[in-house]
Amino acid sequence: MRRSRFAAYVGSLLLAVGTALTGATTAQAAQLAAPGGYVALGDSYSSGVGAGSYMSASGDCKRSTKAYPYLWAAAHSPSSFDFTACSGARTGDVLANQLTPLSAATALVSISVGGNDAGFADVMTTCVLQSDSSCLSRINTAKAYVDSTLPGKLDSVYSAIRSKAPAARVVVLGYPRFYKLGTTCVGLSETKRKAINDAADYLDTAIAKRAANFGYTFGDVRTTFTGHEICSGSSWLHSLNLLNVGESYHPTAAGQSGGYLSVFNGLA
Repeated sequence: MRRSRFAAYVGSLLLAVGTALTGATTAQAAQLAAPGGYVALGDSYSSGVGAGSYMSASGDCKRSTKAYPYLWAAAHSPSSFDFTACSGARTGDVLANQLTPLSAATALVSISVGGNDAGFADVMTTCVLQSDSSCLSRINTAKAYVDSTLPGKLDSVYSAIRSKAPAARVVVLGYPRFYKLGTTCVGLSETKRKAINDAADYLDTAIAKRAANFGYTFGDVRTTFTGHEICSGSSWLHSLNLLNVGESYHPTAAGQSGGYLSVFNGLA
């Protein structure tokens, strides 16, 4: 009698444990099987300008199959993938043209934006064509914009993402430093190269601060690009390309995979 009661007790205990383990396993499987949707927003550093292999349907947005969002989606198979990042995009363009795919079902969002608002193209044009003093003056103008105007524009974008995709994990990607300093390098002076690098740091600091205020994760790519800047001998960034000016100062395919994707993989 005592033995049968003991057997019954052990049986019920094993059943309870088995049910608990099965439930946990089922829940984990469900999580893995349904990661939710992924939406990739932003400018040319997210669309993949400079990486080649542009999707014809993306037109002037130049979305590349070698861009980090496309590579991540191909490797992780999210339940849906919407790639709306676009070459030349500013914060206003993201708000007007890129947010439609966001919804309560969106689980992951990536974005890089702010460089075009701060006058990235004009800064580089000035620094390439004009004197050291003109370059530094234009960079100081960009920094003033980053201080006075960019924070509010970033807040508008981040707030809109929060409103449309309240459950999403949002990863905000920054920008790399362009140049390896202290080396012999044809092109811009050391003064210009250092000022451009400092401007990238200044912009990244501002973006990281606004992202943190929303509880978003900042993806700092400066570390992964270290040793792969222009003038490094192993650059993951295009220098001035007169045959394709639009790709100048943008990540190569290696920069997208080794620089951006490696950071995003650790945060997504």
